Amino acid sequence: MQLSRIIMDTPHDCESVEEIKEALQNNNPALAIAKIQEYLDRQKNTALNIAITGESGSGKSAFVNVFRGIKNGDAGAAPTGCVETTSEPTPYPHPNYPNVTLWDLPGVGTTKFPADQYLKLVGFEKFDFFIIISDTRFRENDVKLAREIQEMKKKFYFVRSKIDDVLRAEKQSQREFNETETKERIRDNCIQGLQEQGIQSPQVFLVSSFELHLHDFSLLTETLERELPEHKRNVLLFAMPNISQEIINKKKKAFQANIKYVASLSAAAAAVPVPGLSIAVDAALLIRVVKEYAVGFGLDIPSLENLAINTGVLFTDLMAVITSPLATIEITVERIFKVFSHCASSAALMAAEEGARFIPLIGIPAAMGLSFTTTYRMLNFILDKLADDAQKVFKKALNTTE
Repeated sequence: MQLSRIIMDTPHDCESVEEIKEALQNNNPALAIAKIQEYLDRQKNTALNIAITGESGSGKSAFVNVFRGIKNGDAGAAPTGCVETTSEPTPYPHPNYPNVTLWDLPGVGTTKFPADQYLKLVGFEKFDFFIIISDTRFRENDVKLAREIQEMKKKFYFVRSKIDDVLRAEKQSQREFNETETKERIRDNCIQGLQEQGIQSPQVFLVSSFELHLHDFSLLTETLERELPEHKRNVLLFAMPNISQEIINKKKKAFQANIKYVASLSAAAAAVPVPGLSIAVDAALLIRVVKEYAVGFGLDIPSLENLAINTGVLFTDLMAVITSPLATIEITVERIFKVFSHCASSAALMAAEEGARFIPLIGIPAAMGLSFTTTYRMLNFILDKLADDAQKVFKKALNTTE
């Protein structure tokens, strides 16, 4: 079994992957496996700190909550209100990805946090980027903060919040209402106002915390993902709510890119001539990875319950479109092997692996190859099913059809 061929066939400029390739080229499979495990763990543990700031009452806390898939008022939610509810920088870890933290920062320009000292007082160094939120035109304090952030060589983005309220009011007051033109006018107005105050090429996004799938939230997430360092892009991607088919497809592609590394760990276990060990390792790997898939696609019970409440679609109706036996339930060894039994080729490969391991000379390499192939096929099979279910749930939540 040539692990080097498997890893090296896929070009990648990640430093960790280059270390894996080097270990394999030097005929050091033990080091390669250690590096693979380190690579997979690093992806899960990479910290991403997002600062959410703006003046009081601008909708910061509501944005923090909806990004994390938590309803206002839930346990662990950022408190919302029409007055300033945040007196100190407050961290809100993502419930499914605790390495991703949204920080609800105090309003800019308060007595305790004056604009000219704001970044120092909130500890700007730890934040990867800033989102500056306003529910009206961006004010002087917002601009001062943007300038300070720019001087510190950090990224910042302007979010015009509560756009649903504005559009509703505009629709009621205008005889001939055009939503697209109205949003363009609001966006242009914000950009012009920021440019007049010295902000060059400001990026402004119109967002409703109650209608994430509408307006500019998808564009915002695409921009954040594009402008983040490469090693943090997937960290952000997996924490994003599934508010578009494109995000679901991107998550699937990111999950798929790691399958060869997980399968390589399976192949390493197959090199040990202990009956049943490879199967046990494969089951443990699959359970861990499939759980990540289900949570990432929002197919766990808490995510589906929140989606039902946020969209008004019955929870039972969302459940009804799910076909994978590994969604919405506890992932166990028994359920994993039940899926194995429905995939005849994988079941046959697994049986062949156990027998091949004890063939003199060629047995271990053959068992490693069979183990890799089995795990690789199974994970792709499961990923396809769960991604399809995620798309069906998304369409059902929006009451759309094919």
